[in-house]
Parts: sequence; C-alpha cells; structure tokens
Amino acid sequence: MTPTWTISSAFAGALLVLLPPARMAGSARIIALAASLVGMIAAALSCLARLNHPDAPVWRFDAPWIPCMGIRFHLAADGLSLTLLLLTGLIAVAGVLFSWNVEKRPRAFFAWFLTIIGGVYGVFLSRDAFLLFVCYEIVILPKYMLIAIWGSTNREYGAMKLTMYSIGASALILIGLVAAYAAAGATSFDLLHLAGADYPAAMQAWAFPVLFLGFAVLAGMWPFHTWAPTGHVAAPTAASMLLAGVVMKLGAFGALCVAMPLFEQGLGLWKPLIAGLAVVGIVYGALTALAQKDLKFVIGYSSVSHMGFVLLGLAAANHWGLRGAVLQMISHGVIAGLLFGIAGRVVYERTRTRDLAALRGFDLWRSLPGAAVAFTLATAASMGLPGFSGFVAEISVIVGLWKVYPWLTVGVAIGIIITGAFSLRALQKTCFPARPPADAATAPPLPPLTWPEISAIGLLLAVSLAIGIYPKPWVVLIDDGLRSPLFQSILPLP
Repeated sequence: MTPTWTISSAFAGALLVLLPPARMAGSARIIALAASLVGMIAAALSCLARLNHPDAPVWRFDAPWIPCMGIRFHLAADGLSLTLLLLTGLIAVAGVLFSWNVEKRPRAFFAWFLTIIGGVYGVFLSRDAFLLFVCYEIVILPKYMLIAIWGSTNREYGAMKLTMYSIGASALILIGLVAAYAAAGATSFDLLHLAGADYPAAMQAWAFPVLFLGFAVLAGMWPFHTWAPTGHVAAPTAASMLLAGVVMKLGAFGALCVAMPLFEQGLGLWKPLIAGLAVVGIVYGALTALAQKDLKFVIGYSSVSHMGFVLLGLAAANHWGLRGAVLQMISHGVIAGLLFGIAGRVVYERTRTRDLAALRGFDLWRSLPGAAVAFTLATAASMGLPGFSGFVAEISVIVGLWKVYPWLTVGVAIGIIITGAFSLRALQKTCFPARPPADAATAPPLPPLTWPEISAIGLLLAVSLAIGIYPKPWVVLIDDGLRSPLFQSILPLP
C-alpha cells in the first residue's frame, strides 16, 4: 500500500457513504470506518517501510496537471509527511468511532467528514504549491457544513467566524505564493523550485510575514486565534477533533514547509517576533483556560496554548526546535482529539451539560468511572507529564528555544505552571468533586461506555503513551523529513 491510498480511500469513502438509500443510512458509519481504517493502515505501513528502508528513495507521484503554468500533480512522502499522515489516519478512525451515535443525516455527515480528511492528506503530501493550496481550500466548506448543521452552541456564528478567518488567511497565502511564483520566473509551482529561487531581501521582508501569517492563523497564533475556541465549542465532537487534531496542523505544516524554506532571509528578520507571540499565546491560552466554566472552552483555549509550542519550535529554526514542533503537532493532535472526544461524546451526550459547576453533581468517578479514568490520563498527557507524548514534544521545543532565545524560557515555564493549574481544576470539578459523604449516593446513573468509545479512547491513549515511552521511531521519521533539500536553506545538514 502506497501513501496514495490515504487520499484515495478518503475521497472514495466520501462518495460511497452517499450511495446507500436513506433507510440504510446507518451503513454510512460502517463505510466511513472502513475508509478511515484503510487510510490509517496505509499511513502506518508507509511509516514502517520508511523505517525499515531509510536509504530508499522517497516515494513520489509526479504528473503534469496545468502545463502552461508549470503546475504539476506532485505528491511525495518523506518521514515528516508520513508521521502527519498517520496522525490524520488515527484522528479519522477515532472521529468515526466517537460519532457512532450520529442519527441526523449520517450520510451527509460522514461525507463531509471524509472530504476534510482527504483534503488534509492532500496537503501533507503535496510538493507543488498550487496543489497544496487547492487541498488546503478543499477543507473550508466541509468545516462550515459540519459546524453549521451538526454543531451546538452558537453553531452558525462559530461556523461563519471560522470560515471568514480561513478565507482571509487563504487570501494572504495566495498573495505570498503568487509573489514567489512570479519572482521565481513564473515557470513552476514546485516547492523545491520556489525554495531555490533568489528573492530580493526587500521582497522577503514583506512576503515572508504575509505567507507565514496566512498559515499561522489556522495554527492558532495569538492574537489571530479567536476562531479556535469558538469553532471548537460550536462544532460536533468529530469536527472538534478534526479542527484541533489535524486542521490546525495544516497551518503549522504550511508555515514549516512553505513559508520558511521560500523566504529564509525573511524568517531571520521576523522570527524574534514570532517567538514572542508564541510565548504570549502559551501564557494567554493557559490563563484564559483557567477562567473558563465550560469544559470545551477549557480544552479549546488549551489548544491555543499548546499550539504556541509548535510556533515556538518553528521560530527557534534549529534541529531541536523543528523536531519538537512536529512532535508537538502530533502529540497535540492525539491529546486534543482525545479530550474533545471525551468531553463532547462521552460526557456531554450523557449529562447534557459542559458546565463545570453542573458536572460536579454527576460525580463521574462514581457514576462513570471509565470516563473518569480516561479523562484523568488524557489530562496527565495534556499537562506534559513524563511517559506521555506531550513531555517529549515540549522538552524538545524548550531545548531548541534555549539555544537561541534562552530568556523566553521563563515565559514558557510560567505557561506550563498555569497549564497544570487549569488542567487539575477541570479534572477535579469534572471527575472528583468535593462533596459530603452523605451525598455520595445521589449521583444519577449514567450509561456505561460503549465499545466504539472504548476503542477510540484506547487507540489515542496508546499512541500518546507509545510516543512518550519510546519516541525514537517518530524522531527518526521526522529527522528524515528535515534532511530534505527543502529545508537546507534554513537547516543545513549537521
């Protein structure tokens, strides 16, 4: 199985779920799960093949698309892309499992869901800037539809705000790509060709922030982050998992693989500001999460804080920083997907509330112990405790940051402390409320965890633990990608 199976399975699945008649709409979830499993298995097998044969040529598919403009259908899968493909497959499978109870128009729901997955796969594989932009845009409409139709709190506002931010950011990306294409001779959109062009320093000074900002908006960079908590809260569970788990990673991937290699001199001028904004985002997101009363808002603002580590690693622009940034992309995708799955599907669907004060009355440790254990482990992973993926990722970013901006580690340390505070506060109020012994029996009974929920929780927890305990395979794959000629202008080979 080659990496093309990831894209093919997603888009084929999006079409196949529409075929069953309305009376057999429940079969849509089976088709969606099968398509997601095919993509995840293809990504996993591709990762294993790369680990077993590290000196083999990188898999590519390259064919003419719009020859008159030098646009090609160029896909490639180095180690870095493969890790993100696997992340996408994991979130896709878990998202379908957490959406097993969707009854409202399930065929349309899973069709939009799989279309997003296909677009995400396409971005991570694209090596032609125009193709990458097209795949990037494919994701916008399905995001809006999932939130506007199947969402909850202020769903129309949340969907429209996310869409407007996405369109505005896409306009910046298009300006930056067209400028690079024109300055490079208007002969090709190939990323290696664009990265090898000699752009004037004056152009890089304005083109880099335009292009980087276009991608960083979707990565949740402060102060352009406000779409994220609103969108997360308004979205249905699977869409929240996609937004936090993989869609925010599209922005970080574009910043790393497009903006930074194309305009390396511009990166040198602007990276101190990027690092500063990233630290502000870490602290601001944590402080705001600490003040929230809605469980999904807590997780939403924690995503802003954790994505700050990704941007911080990019700003460090050294081996440790970039490696840590990609590890954090993967770690946050898994952990945020797990947290949103538990909060949206397991907790909210049973209690019909996300209010922390109201959840205290359900005493989940007694009424739903499986969910309490899962949420406790997910919280530990989110806090970056040793043994989980968050620790490996954050320590890598901090080491990279120390090499270039050691004074900023003080702000990062403050953010980590506040992260512990809001995480433990949410955990205590949700699962371990302080209540008199006489009231211990008053917690209402709740339905036990279902097998799809247990499977999704187990899958994501296992991945976070696997990375935290033995990160070497992931590091090897990421380093393989960072040795690509694309990054040699900003990251010379050691």
